[in-house]
Amino acid sequence: MKRTPLTLAVLALAASLAWLLWFWEPVPAPGDQHRPPALAAPPTGGDFRLTAGGETLDLKDLRGQVVLIYFGYTWCPDICPTNLAFIAAALKALTPEELARVQVLFISVDPQRDDPRRLARYAGYFHPRIRGVTGSADQLAAAARRYGAAYRRVEQSDSALGYLVDHSAYTYLVDPRGALVQTLDHATPPPVITAAIRKLLEAG
Repeated sequence: MKRTPLTLAVLALAASLAWLLWFWEPVPAPGDQHRPPALAAPPTGGDFRLTAGGETLDLKDLRGQVVLIYFGYTWCPDICPTNLAFIAAALKALTPEELARVQVLFISVDPQRDDPRRLARYAGYFHPRIRGVTGSADQLAAAARRYGAAYRRVEQSDSALGYLVDHSAYTYLVDPRGALVQTLDHATPPPVITAAIRKLLEAG
């Protein structure tokens, strides 16, 4: 059946509403929104072990792929959606062959609220190659230390969210050999991300 422009517009609106109903939470007042802190320490990179959908995920198992790592959480009101949208746009510029060699890990630093189902759906909304992972407090702290990621819980007694998590907002690029080779700032433009990924893919 041929779809008219009006039909396509209705379908797009329905998809947007479905996402809002599933993920939207009241956004704090501007004064309550967290700001991304600086790195806790210079990132050195290295392997870590977390969980994805109830299964163990070792970074070393992703050898041969370019891996992008980003620390955040699904209840983040503004910073995470921006970064993940930019990363997703960068991935969409890749060819299918290139995309097959790239994996993005969205590491939630809020395991108390980010259960596997919510985390998987949230990450997948942005792009199928973005995988939501988390872990125990000790596992997250160990991974964060390797990449210099900073995060801390901030109570918000007057907010419907209950609390926020201040977190650094850098994207780490790991080459196919498992070495950290680049750290991208918050809201790095998608073309810059795409170019960085392609450079690592070409280097092998």
